[in-house]
Amino acid sequence: MIVELFDKIIFGFGVALSVQNLLYSLIGVLIGTLIGVLPGIGPLVTIAMLLPVTFNLAPTASLIMLAGIFYGAQYGGSTTSVLMNLPGETSSVVTCLDGYQMAKQGRAGPALAIAAIGSFFAGCVGTLLIGIAGPVLAELAIKFTAPEYFSLMLLGLVGAAVLTQGDMVRSLAMLVAGLLLGIVGADVNTGLLRFTFGIYELSDGVGFTIIGVALFAVPEIVKNLEETEQGEIYTGKVTGLMPTLVDLKASALPILRGTGIGSFFGILPGIGPITSTFCSYAVEKKLSKDPARFGRGAIEGVASPESANNAAVQCSFIPMLTLGLPSNPVMALFLGALMIHGITPGPQIMVRNPGLFWGLIASMWIGNLMLVLLNLPLIGVWVKMLKVPYRWMFPSILVLCAVGNYSVNNSSTEIYLTAAMGILGYILIKLRCEPAPMVMGFVMGPMMEENLRRSMLLSQGDPMVFITRPISLGFILATVFLIILMTIVPVIRKRRQKDDAASTGKT
Repeated sequence: MIVELFDKIIFGFGVALSVQNLLYSLIGVLIGTLIGVLPGIGPLVTIAMLLPVTFNLAPTASLIMLAGIFYGAQYGGSTTSVLMNLPGETSSVVTCLDGYQMAKQGRAGPALAIAAIGSFFAGCVGTLLIGIAGPVLAELAIKFTAPEYFSLMLLGLVGAAVLTQGDMVRSLAMLVAGLLLGIVGADVNTGLLRFTFGIYELSDGVGFTIIGVALFAVPEIVKNLEETEQGEIYTGKVTGLMPTLVDLKASALPILRGTGIGSFFGILPGIGPITSTFCSYAVEKKLSKDPARFGRGAIEGVASPESANNAAVQCSFIPMLTLGLPSNPVMALFLGALMIHGITPGPQIMVRNPGLFWGLIASMWIGNLMLVLLNLPLIGVWVKMLKVPYRWMFPSILVLCAVGNYSVNNSSTEIYLTAAMGILGYILIKLRCEPAPMVMGFVMGPMMEENLRRSMLLSQGDPMVFITRPISLGFILATVFLIILMTIVPVIRKRRQKDDAASTGKT
């Protein structure tokens, strides 16, 4: 098995080391670092904007570039957190706590270096896990039939809804809205139009790029324009990038623990890198002999979270590629990108598209190495980029969104739909409704419908087929347990708060 894995990885490097794929890997990690450095953009918005650009690229090159943006943003986010005390990417929030304090103490160099080393190590381990776990999961998934796929997707979507930040009821409502939005257009079996309201342009459904840009890019731009608070940029000179032996010794175990925590959380649906960073930080603080050091410039508080978020990002590719199940909104965009190129993620992807699967894995090693070699020497450039006012950037971002969506079908209707959905996305944010479950429901809705219909056809209309099959039953029970658990937890929390308030009143 090890020899076979090694041969496949070598084959992947043969694909990834082509001039075209190397170029797009470099472009991806550079864009990823840039949007990670600049607060208020993030990989989700950037990938949504660039999806139309990838239409004319080869599938492997486009996936390599988009993946580079995703994990490159984690590197860039640490730079902003350390030098500006402002997370350029959401998962870098925890790095601000100790990273900026190290910078104020004149240790910005070691903080950035340890963040880069931890990210590189975690990225390499996460990539290796994709190569090891991918074929195993794919072999298991081959045994799945339509009922198992439907139950698995149901579990993934419910998990994404109940585990996302915010109110569970709102998340489930957004999930249902996404499922309904996903079936707009012509019915695959009968050809009848559904939810088109007489609009001919909707006969092919709502474009995936419209949803991505409208629900993430447009609301994010408006939200950033509303914010008037400016971060304080570290003005000192960044020196001493090479960490000392003491720093390396103090960071070694936190990097290992952060990598393990991030790898675990990366696979789970609806969680993503941000949860893994908070958990890894909490673990390090718990294990520390002097917890009071954290928040005052402890290097472990930089090493572990940065390792965790990069491991989580890499491992989130495992369920998406092998099962066709996105574990977070960015993976939902990747799933959409694959479908745009006519590739169906799942257990057969390694057989039908081995160059794409193993080339993508190999490109992650190459991309992580590029990030280490590029990021540290370019710190001065990133610092200057932080001084660019956001009001100068947002017009070009909006233009890119409009041009990208127009170029898909050369239709002005795409622009109108983007604007209308963008207004809806902003309203949803104001109502504290997370758009992520809607996107995941939109992407997976058609696949769920297809597997539901196929299951009903095979069972001659008997819904018990989802319960009589053991694997499907296991997924259904896990879904029910997850809903019950997330219903009980808020009730218990409220009761504790009431009890605490009552005990405080008595004293």
